Amino acid sequence: MRFLIKFSYDGSAYAGYQSQKGLNTIQEKLEEALTKINNGKKTSIVATGRTDKGVHALSQYGHANLEVKITEKKLKRAMNSNLPDDIHVIEAKEVSDDFHARYNVKEKIYQYKINLGEYNPLERNYIFQYNHELDIERMKQAILYFEGEHDFRAFVTDNKEKDNCIRTITKTKIEEKGSIVTITFQGTGFLRYQVRNMVGILIRVGEGKMPPENVKEILESKDRTKSGKTAPAEGLYLVDVIYQ
Repeated sequence: MRFLIKFSYDGSAYAGYQSQKGLNTIQEKLEEALTKINNGKKTSIVATGRTDKGVHALSQYGHANLEVKITEKKLKRAMNSNLPDDIHVIEAKEVSDDFHARYNVKEKIYQYKINLGEYNPLERNYIFQYNHELDIERMKQAILYFEGEHDFRAFVTDNKEKDNCIRTITKTKIEEKGSIVTITFQGTGFLRYQVRNMVGILIRVGEGKMPPENVKEILESKDRTKSGKTAPAEGLYLVDVIYQ
C-alpha cells in the first residue's frame, strides 16, 4: 500500500529535511516512525523536496510504501504517536502505486517572513529579525521581474552542479501586517537557496542599494556573484504543494 503523507515541522532543531549521516534530520524521524509501524521493516519516504537547516514547513508531502494493512486515520495517529512534538502528520491518504510525491508536483508555494520592528527573541527562529525599515514599494516593483520563466542560475548556490536552472514563477506577492513583511513565491519548482537568494536581493532593493530594474539585469547575467547575500534560513517556510 502506498500512502501520501502530508506533514508539517519546525525546522529549528534539525540539520535540514534530508537524511545526513550523524545528523538530526526530519527525514530520519519520519522513517524511524514508519519503520516501527511497518513491523520493523526499513521504510523510506520520498518527499516533494528537501528543505535546509532551520527552514520550516506548513505543508510538506512524501509517499511511503507499507506492507501492513492500516487505515488512513490509523496511520496518521500511529505516526504522530511515534514522532517528536516538532513534527506533525496532518493527513495520510492511500494513493495508487504509480503516484510519486516529487514527480507529480505541479507547483510549490514558499513564504519568507521579515520583522522590520523591534527585535523579538521569541520569534528569532521563525521570522528574520531584520529590525530596520525597508522601502516595500521598491521591493514590490523588483519582485515582478522574477515572474515568468527564467534561468535562475544567478540565484542558485553551487550552480555549477546544475545543468538546468530554468524554472517558472507563476505568482509573487509582498504583504505588510504591522511590522511583519511576508514575501510569497509560487512556482513550478525551486532550486537550492533560490528563494533565500531572491529575498536577499529584494532586501538590497528595499535598502536603496540598487534600483528594482537591476533584478532583471542580474537574472540575465546568470552570475551568482552579482546577486549578493543569502537571506537567513529562519524566515523561510514551505507553505504548500499543489499536485497535478
